[in-house]
Amino acid sequence: MDARENPTRPVIGVGTVIMEGGNVLLIKRGKPPKAGGWSLPGGAQELGEAVLETARREALEETGLEIKVLDFLDVIDLMEEDGHNIKYHYTLIDYLATPTGGTLQAGSDASDACFFSLEEALALPLWSETRRILELAAQTMAAREGQKNE
Repeated sequence: MDARENPTRPVIGVGTVIMEGGNVLLIKRGKPPKAGGWSLPGGAQELGEAVLETARREALEETGLEIKVLDFLDVIDLMEEDGHNIKYHYTLIDYLATPTGGTLQAGSDASDACFFSLEEALALPLWSETRRILELAAQTMAAREGQKNE
């Protein structure tokens, strides 16, 4: 397994914006990077696992919820330096999803999991890219719902 800290190549991570009734699900990260901060549920893709399988597995492991992936949102690079070295380099693939079953509970790498209104979520001290992805997810969900009503 490639090291996540001081890697020789990027680690692929898959995250989901899980939305239900206008609310978004965030997890409080239990491990670096960004330990203790609110974030999207997600994690590293495993060898032989398709990205959508990773999205579903990580959502279940971190939140206790089964999900239906609705849309692709974006790809983001998370790079943190430690002096002159790359401490972390993740290529993050984010999707929009809705819960389909399970019971909400923090698990795996998450110390907490909670639904927030979009306004409450955006008021939290989030990474700027998490904030941008939440806004993109809300726009994408609104567009999907608008298409249903036409």
